[in-house]
Amino acid sequence: MRVLMVAAENDRLPQCKVGGVADVIRDIPYALAKHRVETLVVVPDYGQSGLSRKFVGDIAVPFRQHLETATLWEVEHTDGVIQYVISHSLFSEHGGAIYCNDDDQRPFATDATKFAFFSAAVGEAIEHDLFGHLDVLHLHDWHAACVAVLKEFSPRFIKLKELRTVYTVHNLALQGIRPFNHDDSSLEAWFPTLSYDGQVLCDHQYPHCFNPMRSAITLSDKVHVVSPNYAEEVLRSSEPDRGFFGGEGLEHDMQIAKRYGKLIGILNGCEYSQNDVAASDLQQFLNASERMLLIWMAKSRQLTSSHYIAHKRVTSWLNTPSSGPLVTSVGRLTDQKALLLRQTTDAGIILDDLAKITAQNSGRLVVLGSGDAHLEHVFTQAMARNDNLLFLNGYGQALGDMLYDIGDLFLMPSSFEPCGISQMLAMRSGQPCLVHQVGGLSDTVEHLKSGFTFSGEDLPQQKTALVSTFSQAIQLYGDNSERYSQLRDCAREKRFEWDSVALSYINSLYIN
Repeated sequence: MRVLMVAAENDRLPQCKVGGVADVIRDIPYALAKHRVETLVVVPDYGQSGLSRKFVGDIAVPFRQHLETATLWEVEHTDGVIQYVISHSLFSEHGGAIYCNDDDQRPFATDATKFAFFSAAVGEAIEHDLFGHLDVLHLHDWHAACVAVLKEFSPRFIKLKELRTVYTVHNLALQGIRPFNHDDSSLEAWFPTLSYDGQVLCDHQYPHCFNPMRSAITLSDKVHVVSPNYAEEVLRSSEPDRGFFGGEGLEHDMQIAKRYGKLIGILNGCEYSQNDVAASDLQQFLNASERMLLIWMAKSRQLTSSHYIAHKRVTSWLNTPSSGPLVTSVGRLTDQKALLLRQTTDAGIILDDLAKITAQNSGRLVVLGSGDAHLEHVFTQAMARNDNLLFLNGYGQALGDMLYDIGDLFLMPSSFEPCGISQMLAMRSGQPCLVHQVGGLSDTVEHLKSGFTFSGEDLPQQKTALVSTFSQAIQLYGDNSERYSQLRDCAREKRFEWDSVALSYINSLYIN
């Protein structure tokens, strides 16, 4: 069996990762190959340095009333997996950035055009046998969704129509919605001769708009979400005011997919074969943080308050040993990850409350991440209020790996989490996690066995439960070291192997 995976990110390649999807695309092909599934992976060429490109062929792509030329390159062929990139100026014109942040007036405009062209190029490459024989087409997130649209509605793609199509939803909150027409970033602008059924492709809330994610869910043979629990959550309507995030407007489509046996929930895996120990103590982490802060500072002529306060905090901690627990958190600063942490309390926000509980036990709290500018400012203010809180406003994989290794409690109170990888990485290093009982977090962490979980029917209940469970975890750390060591051991021994994930892919997505 030969499978072509189409995605926007791939951590097997340099500078080709933003989120967790890149980890999946990096690992699952090699797990499939062990079960005699030859997997081909194609992503856009963002102009990365360090790629060893082997020319496969030029691709003539009708797009926006022009005939554009893209180029397919093979960049790696090993262990039963072939890695490809497709080159075109649309992909590399933004300095290597995978995603562009368009303003709220035209959300997704730049990226939607880029990935629509990428999808068209993939379709043309398949049609002209540049990938060779294929059995299954596996599309990932909204960035690859236009391949399914072209397969269904474009008469020029004969070979594409013969392929079984699987669609994986990694993040239902990002759907890539654009107008059908009257905009240079719209379905009819990209493919002016395409005859399509607007009822199948439209967004439910904005029927004059094209919804790539809904389209792929509707048009694919199988729809895969990345944990069993998330497969149930997406069947319910989101209620953000109550703190529940489910189908995000696509719950009806997910219900239909389940009714026809198309919807499958398979938990992502984690790589266990390599030794990822990056540091043995907090001192090494602080030294590495100081070096990274200087690098971040040098990137701008103006010194930001977050970097200044963080540098002062690191210097202070280097001279003042700590005897209590080290609480860690790693992730992008978005409302998905930080909605609960930014909720207001008498002390300021929930993050202040957690810092104070940690301080009462002579502990420290380290948050590593960047993202939403408002959240960055809110977390910087919290750092200024709490001497035992360090907020590192940026991201470096080495720092993240260190935190997974040296922490005593990993904090991941996401409001929704389709699967999550950070909790798996922390558990792999023997760090118990405190998580919101949603999505893949519910499928990976067991309360008082391998970590700590909390839940609540609405935001007030979730706030109360988070603080209460956090207090419970910190108290257990201080009062019962033997019990806490058992939690560490259980977390470390948990396994979410890619090998079993690959078997589920084959049996549930590619064959049945």
